[in-house]
Amino acid sequence: MDTNLVTTPFGRRPMTRAMLTGQSTAPSEISHTVDKWKLYRALCEARARFGISDRTLALLNALLSFYPKNEISAETGLVVFPSNQQLSLRANGMAEQTIRRHLALLVDAGLIVRKDSANGKRYTRRHRNGELKEAFGFSLAPLLARSSEIEAMAQAVLIERLQLQEMRENLTICRRDIAKLIALARADGTPGNWDLHHETFRSIIDALPRNVTMENVVDAYGQLRHLRDDIIKALDVQKNPEKLSANPCQNERHIQISESESSFDSEASTKRKKDSERRGVDQLRPEIATSLSLVLKTCPSISDYASRCEIRDWRDLASAANVVGRMFGISPSAYEDACVTMGTVPTAVAISCILERSDHIRSPGGYLRHLTQKAKAGEFSSSQMVMGLLKGRGAGGQSAPVVLAPCS
Repeated sequence: MDTNLVTTPFGRRPMTRAMLTGQSTAPSEISHTVDKWKLYRALCEARARFGISDRTLALLNALLSFYPKNEISAETGLVVFPSNQQLSLRANGMAEQTIRRHLALLVDAGLIVRKDSANGKRYTRRHRNGELKEAFGFSLAPLLARSSEIEAMAQAVLIERLQLQEMRENLTICRRDIAKLIALARADGTPGNWDLHHETFRSIIDALPRNVTMENVVDAYGQLRHLRDDIIKALDVQKNPEKLSANPCQNERHIQISESESSFDSEASTKRKKDSERRGVDQLRPEIATSLSLVLKTCPSISDYASRCEIRDWRDLASAANVVGRMFGISPSAYEDACVTMGTVPTAVAISCILERSDHIRSPGGYLRHLTQKAKAGEFSSSQMVMGLLKGRGAGGQSAPVVLAPCS
């Protein structure tokens, strides 16, 4: 270590080991140059590793602005000498006491070094030709010497943040899978201890702190994966082994094929079965088409929230109603409760009617919960809700209040 490069602080400030270390390591790598603003951005990325705050970085930004060039180099000098008043102006009016405190933090972090004059003032001495001879203030030599270390830390912090982001995305997907699988099991009435699974799920999620670390996310993700595997296994055990035909109708009867005693009986039974299926399908399709067209005629606004503004089947209506429910701020629990109680399609029809009367309904979520309670008591029908809205329009030219009549 060059003993001529060691300086002690002015006044009552004691000499510390951090000051001595910073001055001894500063001249080790001063042959290269570095862009001060790129180095500053890297330091902002890795500030947690150095234990400095954004306010300290704001003061360092003000110090760097006094360096005359963008490239920090030992050839052009490494000392800046602004007064506290000038620093305050460039640090957005920071108080003088705050400036002193953050300057001390920069020194302790080993990013700058004090080079105090005999009287503690910051100034320069120049030759007769105007060239800089000596300057007293703050040396940026440690910042230049640790530039490679700072950039490496910034790169490591960036990689850690991307890994944490990826793990959090995996955790979110796993949470979504578990919640929807439990909801499916409850809606289908699948046997199993789903309340226990839900409590385990909530205990894992609630145990996560507000500011999670990689260890927290990895631990929670591992527990949720095991829980998701257990739920999937429970659903697979209860899966119906019988195969249904390829008829797209959800209300289709299961077709069982049994062998008859004779070929004549087999042909007759096959003919009767096909005739009954054809009659069932022919009777069901007009009812569905008519009901959907009636809903779209009564509630035309729901089409604006469908994909490509077109509703072709009940699935499109349910998807559009889900979008409207989120827009209205209906909680997932209220929407799920309505789907379990009334069914997905009746819930979509109810939300379509609520959309048409949104000017008269203050709380769509509360209104949907009210309809759900009516449905549980057997006093609500989505078809009657549509007909009431349609009759109200035909009578007065605009939608009248919907009367919730008991289901017949």
